[in-house]
Amino acid sequence: MKKFWEEFKAFALKGNVMDMAIGVIMASAFGTVVSSLTDNIINPIIGLLFQLDFSNVAIHMGSVDLKIGAFISSVINFLLMALVLFIMVKAVNKAVNLHPKKEEEPAAPAKSPELLELEKITALLEKQNENK
Repeated sequence: MKKFWEEFKAFALKGNVMDMAIGVIMASAFGTVVSSLTDNIINPIIGLLFQLDFSNVAIHMGSVDLKIGAFISSVINFLLMALVLFIMVKAVNKAVNLHPKKEEEPAAPAKSPELLELEKITALLEKQNENK
C-alpha cells in the first residue's frame, strides 16, 4: 500500500499533472468571465439592436419551449472562448519561437582505419578494371 501512495504522489506532483490542473482551474474561471461578457454585455447590445431581450427568445411548441436565445448565447460563448484561446496559442507560439534554437548538424563520424583501407582497395580494383 505504501508503494501505491508513493507512486501516486510521484504522479500527482509531476510538473505536467500540476500544469494541467492549473490550466483546468484557469479555464473554468475564464469560462465564467466569457459567460458574463456574453450575458451582461453582448446579449443586451443584441437586444438593443432587435428591440427584445435576446436571452429570453424562445419558440413555443405546445408545452415545449425551444430556448433559441440561450442556445445562441452558448454559441457566442463558445466562439469567444475559441477566439481568445486561438489568440493566446498564437502569442505563446510566437513568444517561444522568438529565439529558435539552431540545430547543429552532427559532425560526420571519423572513418575507421578499416574503412580507409577498403576504400583504397576499391579504388585500386576500379583502376585495374579500367585498364583492361
